[in-house]
Amino acid sequence: MEVQSIKQRFGIIGSSPLLDRAIDIARQVAPTDLTVLISGESGVGKEVFPKIIHQLSARKHGPYIAVNCGAIPEGTIDSELFGHEKGSFTGAHEARKGYFEVVNGGTIFLDEVAELPLSTQVRLLRVLESGEFMKVGSSKVLKTNVRVVAATNVDIPQAISQGKFREDLYYRLNTVPIKVPRLKDRKEDIHLLFRKFASDFAEKYRMPSLQLSPEAVKMLTNYRWQGNVRQLKNITEQVSIIEQNRDITPETLSRYLPEPQSSDLPVLYRNDGKSTDISERDLLYKVLFDMKKDIHDLKQVVATIMRNEEASEETQQQNSQMIKKLYQNIETIGNKPTDDYEIHHYANIHDDEPIQESEVVEESLSIQDKEIDLIKRALQKHNGKRKNAAQELGISERTLYRKIKEYDIN
Repeated sequence: MEVQSIKQRFGIIGSSPLLDRAIDIARQVAPTDLTVLISGESGVGKEVFPKIIHQLSARKHGPYIAVNCGAIPEGTIDSELFGHEKGSFTGAHEARKGYFEVVNGGTIFLDEVAELPLSTQVRLLRVLESGEFMKVGSSKVLKTNVRVVAATNVDIPQAISQGKFREDLYYRLNTVPIKVPRLKDRKEDIHLLFRKFASDFAEKYRMPSLQLSPEAVKMLTNYRWQGNVRQLKNITEQVSIIEQNRDITPETLSRYLPEPQSSDLPVLYRNDGKSTDISERDLLYKVLFDMKKDIHDLKQVVATIMRNEEASEETQQQNSQMIKKLYQNIETIGNKPTDDYEIHHYANIHDDEPIQESEVVEESLSIQDKEIDLIKRALQKHNGKRKNAAQELGISERTLYRKIKEYDIN
């Protein structure tokens, strides 16, 4: 069966290459008995893929059951999956068959498989490797012939490193991986899905279907759908019920799109040697943060120079060398630094001139010129208020007053 036929049969909307790839993998693996692990964010529609695999397999006439592992209490999960004997625990008034016994010859879908307790993971691993299991409270080994398809929205390798998931079980489940794309990675499908949901709700509630303006379509497409298809469907239903005007504008739509809980900005770069998967955007932000730190350090150097009026010539040269080094760090980014003050006021460096040694290894008179310039700028910024200007410069008001008299600043 072709991918397009599968979409029509299972009601899948979209033409994204990523989505087509996931469906094609499910189609190819279905005739086998290989274990499949489906991964993807919450709300992307992972639950449809086990149905595709089951219906296109030789087990299609056998039983199929979906089990939400995260919804079953830890104390009863073993009993639910593998069954129990009468009297095996408090409340076990009679023997009970588990899902692996009931679904013998069929397919079992373990949703949120990463939520399984470690003790249950051991039992599941045995079933996958040998098809054997024991009921709770029993020592009798039972056999089952079940195809397992699992799904998770958890980063299992990370869970393994945290000791929350068995590595051997992961590799046993992950025989064939299927990655279901996020909605924001298949933007071409967002408007199609909205129209489908709007049409369905219009029929359900007996009202005209919604119509989006071109600007509203653009807003809908560019929104970061954290809840993926599920969130899009819920918002479409809200708008369909509440709005009387069926022509939806960006202003109307914005009232239903919540602010994202997290931004697209990358986490701060950590050079701990543990990760080598760093995107270009991560590196860019690292450079920007380093640039900001260099600017801050440069300001501290200048403030130190202003405080040390009796600094030796050697100290002044060291400070000048530090200024040069910091400026070169900033200049390598290719941007002109513009923090509270421009860098060339500190080191006598101009944006359109190359850095020369003579420009940074300065005599004390040059540093005094910079002090005068900074003091004038601070006084001008704070309308002549010496207290505020002193705070801006990082010196005491008394020192500022003395320097104003010393340099004869008006």
